[in-house]
Amino acid sequence: MKTVADDPFMEQYRSTLTKATGAALPHVQDQIVRQVTGALWLPKELGEEQIITRISAAIAMLEGIKPQDGIEGMLAVHMVATHSAAMECLRRAMSPDQSFEGRDANLRHGERLMAIYARQLEVLDKHRGKGQQQVTVKYVNVEAGGQAVVGNVQSSPQSQPSRNQEPPALTDQSAMGMEIDTKLAPVKEPAKRRA
Repeated sequence: MKTVADDPFMEQYRSTLTKATGAALPHVQDQIVRQVTGALWLPKELGEEQIITRISAAIAMLEGIKPQDGIEGMLAVHMVATHSAAMECLRRAMSPDQSFEGRDANLRHGERLMAIYARQLEVLDKHRGKGQQQVTVKYVNVEAGGQAVVGNVQSSPQSQPSRNQEPPALTDQSAMGMEIDTKLAPVKEPAKRRA
């Protein structure tokens, strides 16, 4: 019985599928490829060569995403399918025989699919640890003698409290009184006009 190691073509094929799917097991790789090809629009009038070209392009797109594990492999399938569907909607919207309503519907669907693709890309980045956390501060109260720092702040290991030491408590300073200057400057009376 022949094994994959005996057939250089199959060995290269499996290597490509490992890169494209992020999965090491052949049956998982095959399932992911079936899913991505099932999501492609392959009309009956396409010839065999065109179908193979589209399937090869989809696998190359998967490989371009470089999934590192099964989760990323599944997400890559979603991304390729979403991209393919969005491009098909946009292609149909540009058809010269398309009605205004058909064009509008296809453009709206294409727009939604592209927004989904952008969210999928964010999820992939977050899964890979590349997603930037963003904190928005709306109000800052700096007391006398205090300092406010805006920007990225990184602390060195020495400045972090030890495990036995409790972190400093935050306090609500909104109830503290405000110092009011009671000295008023004299107000000049406006000069009287002569009539």
